[in-house]
Amino acid sequence: MPAAGLKTIIALSFVLAVGFLLVILSCALWKAYYPLLVVATYVLAPIPNWICNHCANPDDFVESSGAAVLDLGRFCTGFLVMMGLALPVVLANSAIITVPAMIMSVIGGLLIYGTIISFAMFFQEEQDF
Repeated sequence: MPAAGLKTIIALSFVLAVGFLLVILSCALWKAYYPLLVVATYVLAPIPNWICNHCANPDDFVESSGAAVLDLGRFCTGFLVMMGLALPVVLANSAIITVPAMIMSVIGGLLIYGTIISFAMFFQEEQDF
């Protein structure tokens, strides 16, 4: 895994701030605050994966121990990520928000979740046997 330095933390924090700025601007410019639900889904998305990783029973002798719990966590995380992408599209299709607000919200959401994934990748602890 790549080593995380101070430049990595600063760059990821900047990208996260731009993502939040895009979502907040998509709400404030058109005075419809429904796209803020995207932020909630992207903040909640890694939680099922984190919980299921801690609940799985790692066993050195059995390869598939806890695989169902890990798959459930990945499914719930994937559901929340797709909900974060699809929610602005559904809101724009039903004319609750405008199309530019939808575009800004989707791009901001992708930046937010991409930053969360990058933080997890750079700061993951290596496991030694």
